[in-house]
Amino acid sequence: MDINELKDLSIEDFDTINKYYNMRRMDAADGNVLDLFLWNDCYPSKILTTDKGLMVIGKDDDSYYSMIPFCKKEDLKDCFDYLKHYFNNVLNQKLELCVVDRQAIEILGLSEDEFIIEEDRDLFDYVYDAKKLHSYPGRKFHKKKNHLNVFRREYKNRYEFKYLNYENIDEISQFLTKWKDNKEKSDMDKYIDFEISGIKKVLKWQDIIDFKIGGLYIDGCLEAFTIGKYYKEEGMVYIPVEKANSDFKGIYAYICSKFLREAFPEASKVNREDDMGIEGLRRSKMSLNPIYLVEKYNVTQK
Repeated sequence: MDINELKDLSIEDFDTINKYYNMRRMDAADGNVLDLFLWNDCYPSKILTTDKGLMVIGKDDDSYYSMIPFCKKEDLKDCFDYLKHYFNNVLNQKLELCVVDRQAIEILGLSEDEFIIEEDRDLFDYVYDAKKLHSYPGRKFHKKKNHLNVFRREYKNRYEFKYLNYENIDEISQFLTKWKDNKEKSDMDKYIDFEISGIKKVLKWQDIIDFKIGGLYIDGCLEAFTIGKYYKEEGMVYIPVEKANSDFKGIYAYICSKFLREAFPEASKVNREDDMGIEGLRRSKMSLNPIYLVEKYNVTQK
C-alpha cells in the first residue's frame, strides 16, 4: 500500500478539500468546510489525500486522531481501511476517530470485537426548520416571538441589518473584544480566543470559502453579527458563529430570524451546531424546537 504525504491544512488546498467534502454530504457541522478552517487554530489539522478520499488528522498531546474520511459512500470502506493502516503502520498507534456521523457507522458496520463505538451527546448538532425561525410561529415559539416583538418595539427606527466582509474587520474585532469582556467566565473560556482568531482568519477567505456574514447595527454601532454557509444539496445552512450584545432585549431572536430571511431564504433546514455540554447553551438550543439532533460518535480501535 502506497503511503501519501501528510500536509498542513492550507487555504491553497481549498478546492481539493471542498471537492472531497462534497462527495458524501452529511448534515453534521463537521461536514461544513468552513468549520475546518474556523477552528484550525484550536484543533490544528493535517490532511492526507488518496485517489478516493481525504483524511483530516489532528494531534492531542502525543496521540493522533482523525475525522471520518471524506469520500463517496461506495469508497468509505476502502478509505477507512487506508486510514487504519496509516494509523497502525505509520503513526504507530491505534485508530481514533472523532465526530463520526451515524450514516458512516452504518456503512462501515464495524465489529465490536475490534472497535469501541461511543456516542458523544455533547457534540450532537441541533437542526431546525429554517422557515419557522423566520417568524417563530405557533405556541412552541411563543417566547421567541415575544422576544422578537420586544426587540422591534424597543429599538424601532434604531437598528439596521447589513452584510459584512473583510473591510469590516476593525469593527468586528472591536465588537468581539467587547463581547469577550462582558461574557461571564466559564470553563469554556479557553476556546474563546481560538474562536475569535479563527473568525478573523476566515474573514480574509470569505470569497474562497463562500459564506455570508450578517451584522446588526443599533444607533450606528455593530451590536451583533452571525456567519452562515449554505449547502444546496441538503437545503441546509450552517451557522457556526452568532454573537450579540445581550444588553439589548431580544437581540438574539432578531438576528437569528433576520439573517435566515435575508441571506438564505431558500434554506429549508438550519444546523446551529452543538452545545458542548454547556447546560445553559443546551436549554437555549432546545428552546428553538429542533426537528432532530445529528448524532455523533467516537470510534476507538481496541
